[in-house]
Amino acid sequence: MQNKAFHRLLSQLKKLTPTQTKQLQNHIKQKCSIKTIEEVTGFADNCPHCGSTIFYKWGVRSGIQRYKCIACNKTFNTLTKTPLARLRHKEVWKKYAQDLINGITIEKSAEHCKVANRTSFRWRHRMLEASQDVKAKKLHGIVELDETHFLKSEKGNHNLDREPHKRGGWAKQGQYTPVLIARDRNGNMTDAVLRNSQDGTISEVMLELLDRRDVLLCSDSKSSYRSFALMFDFEHETINAGKEHTRGIYHVQNVNAYGSRLKRWLVRFHGVSTKYLDSYLGWMRIIDTQKGLTADDLLRLIARHREEKKIFPPLTRI
Repeated sequence: MQNKAFHRLLSQLKKLTPTQTKQLQNHIKQKCSIKTIEEVTGFADNCPHCGSTIFYKWGVRSGIQRYKCIACNKTFNTLTKTPLARLRHKEVWKKYAQDLINGITIEKSAEHCKVANRTSFRWRHRMLEASQDVKAKKLHGIVELDETHFLKSEKGNHNLDREPHKRGGWAKQGQYTPVLIARDRNGNMTDAVLRNSQDGTISEVMLELLDRRDVLLCSDSKSSYRSFALMFDFEHETINAGKEHTRGIYHVQNVNAYGSRLKRWLVRFHGVSTKYLDSYLGWMRIIDTQKGLTADDLLRLIARHREEKKIFPPLTRI
């Protein structure tokens, strides 16, 4: 905008009514928030469709710069194929990300950000897709193993083929979902929802994570842990919780403490549906392992998470 036109516009602002002034302020605030989102998520470095680094700018949509790839001829922006793709109300994403860090419920986040409960629910589970990136890729040294159990829940399912369970009382055998937690002494950790507590299921989760040259497993006296260690020739120390809490450097206090923090944290949600349990485990991992995390950091983490889809090079004519 030319200077003369800009000053002419400024002179017109005095004629705005209070309602119009408020509308203008909200519009500027929204535009600045969207600009902040683009700055946080960064600029595109390759095409998310084919991986090519040859592209050019292709207009602006919803306040976000779009690009067009020369190789595959598709358009994209920095949010394409990330959990944030096609989500609306970008101006309150930062506020919602802070609610995630604070562990706020769906209803309270919806009220805080002035969106519908369904929108808050969708945002939560889309954004938590990135939590799978906050997981240890390898565990070294003394690795503590322990399981914690959560009552199986069909919360939110309106098509049950049985009578709904009442709160309170005791659950029957087989009505609990086991969650395996593994943590080394460097603070690296991972967890996984298990089908069952057998050694075969544990090996599916743990085998690729353990450095066989430099791992000593430390667990309670559960037989499935002993079987897993014997099967793959890992050093293994067991702690009998009924008789001892530590034996020199061998204990499972770190992993037990994390399991206690996890259960206390989940209480605020009044029960978590089993099908969403993995997302909530990831949510807790982010909060617990990323100390000093800010809303900008969380949005940056989410925007870096891309769909794991095999990329084929574009076809070329010969």
